[in-house]
Amino acid sequence: MLTTLSQDIRNTNIYSEVERRVKSFHHLGTGLIIDAVEIHVSPDSKVAVFSGVIANKLEGQSPTRICLADLESGVTRVLTEGTHTDRAPKYSPDGSKIAFLSDREEAGNFQLYFLDLPSGVVSSTEFVDGWVESLLWSGDGQRILLTVAGHGADISGGQGAVTSKKQGSASISWLPSIETGDESYRWRSVWVFEASSGRVKQVSPSGVNVWEASWCGETDVLAVVSTGPAEADWYKASLAKIQITTHESSVIYKPKEQLGWPSASPSGEKVAIVEAICSDRCLVAGDVLLSDLNSGKFEKLFTNSVDITHTEWRSEDRLFLAGHRGFETVVLEYNVNTQILIETWRSTDVTGVGRSIKPTPIGENIGDCLFVGESYLRAPEIGVVRDGAYRTLVSFGHGVENEIQDCIASVEQVNWSAPDGLDIQGWFLRPKVGSAPYPLVMHVHGGPVSHWRPRWLPRTSHGTTDFMLLKYGYAVFYPNPRGSSGRGQDFVRRVQGNMGGAETYDHLSGLDYLTSKGIVDPERIGVMGGSHGGFMTSWIITQDQRFSAAVAVAPVTDRVAQYLTCAHSYYVSLFLGDKYDNANGAFFKTSPIMYADRVKTPTLNIAGALDRCTPPGQAVEFHNALLENGARSVLVVYPEEGHGVKKMPAFIDYVSRIVSWFSEHMPQHREPVYSPKTFDE
Repeated sequence: MLTTLSQDIRNTNIYSEVERRVKSFHHLGTGLIIDAVEIHVSPDSKVAVFSGVIANKLEGQSPTRICLADLESGVTRVLTEGTHTDRAPKYSPDGSKIAFLSDREEAGNFQLYFLDLPSGVVSSTEFVDGWVESLLWSGDGQRILLTVAGHGADISGGQGAVTSKKQGSASISWLPSIETGDESYRWRSVWVFEASSGRVKQVSPSGVNVWEASWCGETDVLAVVSTGPAEADWYKASLAKIQITTHESSVIYKPKEQLGWPSASPSGEKVAIVEAICSDRCLVAGDVLLSDLNSGKFEKLFTNSVDITHTEWRSEDRLFLAGHRGFETVVLEYNVNTQILIETWRSTDVTGVGRSIKPTPIGENIGDCLFVGESYLRAPEIGVVRDGAYRTLVSFGHGVENEIQDCIASVEQVNWSAPDGLDIQGWFLRPKVGSAPYPLVMHVHGGPVSHWRPRWLPRTSHGTTDFMLLKYGYAVFYPNPRGSSGRGQDFVRRVQGNMGGAETYDHLSGLDYLTSKGIVDPERIGVMGGSHGGFMTSWIITQDQRFSAAVAVAPVTDRVAQYLTCAHSYYVSLFLGDKYDNANGAFFKTSPIMYADRVKTPTLNIAGALDRCTPPGQAVEFHNALLENGARSVLVVYPEEGHGVKKMPAFIDYVSRIVSWFSEHMPQHREPVYSPKTFDE
């Protein structure tokens, strides 16, 4: 099929169909809000502001606007306009103004701005030396805490794993790029905006790299810090307190694993931090540690097996939490005085948008909160939880959910036993077209510390791919093998030092289970995945010959080369439990290129040329190794993409090529070979 071989496929039927679907999903040029993130409730709990996605053209990534939603009526309106991106709105404690971030002066250079609500006037502050990643008002409204990344700092793997734009770089195309290993522009710092003077100043000391920060009282900052600015340094970060007047930084907790989501009570005397084994920054999900800083001791909080992804203090003694447990998304609240933990809401249907759920509390009632919810069959929506009950306030589907529901017959939770007896979970999406046994594509998640949960498919390129596969009659299988989030730290540790080991058979035994039930055609099974999922795709076809087709996106295929060329080198050795110069060790034994002679599966290798997490050479190496050994392989490299394909029109091209690849090598239409059973039989 020429679709996967030609450089320009824009005149093909599949490209035209995907483009039409994407235009429909995104409501191009209508001015409608199609998605939302970063929601924040007003002090009086009557309205909320959020970053709303509005798509005007199929070019790049759609910008966000500052939008407002009435929490009683659900009526929304857009507060800012333009071709730039406005994001991360936060109400001032008195509710009079909104602080937000915008790159309206220069693409990618986010700085602090204010929106005056009565007049609608937008004003700016003086710019910081770098671009602002997040903001947080102080409790008294007199200061704003800014976490700032240097121009040229790396962006995390989950955000695209590219290098942010450097300032002052030469525009002459032939000049070489230079790296010394000591680039000052990589550092991240903390700045404070003073309302009284209207000025901003850096408050973190030199030599301290700040990854995350929150207020700890009115004059201190609680921060996740490292002694170096590289992505690899994050894995060894500590928790510190920074004094904003003296700029002194003192480490208060050195973890065994990785840290995320620091928060402190209004007085700053009590703090919470999440510690967990992590493969990616911004994806921390695990145990909550609490400390009364007067004692200096940190103790793990019992969370009833919920991996926590959000901490926020509602008052001096009430800690608001959220996270994931198995198939469930959960909201909790803990009272430090009574030591009572209450699960206020949980659901296997609705989850939060983004990399994990991050709700915002409403009012004073225990558990009442607001977040942007979604599911496989539910478009992004602002949902309100009150008294433990969830209510849709406003949906951003605008009818698109009907298209999704028209191609998915059912969303089913699946449990099976791995060969060693471990219980494994996953999601099975059954298409409406055709009948069982279905052709199946197993979609392997990244990480490995991540997990599949009910996500809105049209948002991403891989989700849109899955939608198109379902539309054409393919079932889609989302396994959560050992190492996945939501099952506790012991479950995660089972993959550490064993990548490509037992987790391989978690996937294969899941396929065995589905085929034994007659749900899946064993002669038409495909596999795909990105990042660690790209590794597992490349790896699993060297270990098992059942696959009719494979698509490896941003894969890892040569561990030594990955370690020496990526921005996350410490992660590689951390999860392999070895060193790259051990000739008989895990770096060599878990590199798919070493087993390319075993592969019979036609493989589509996809990479982004700008990827700093799994550099494109990884896909190139495997492609060439497959060709050398007589396997069918195609290599696709997108010149303006990083870790995953996110921008238009590459997004459309990506979906079209993958759907064509599976259609070519495992056609949808075939006579059933036996009768299907149900999961309960």
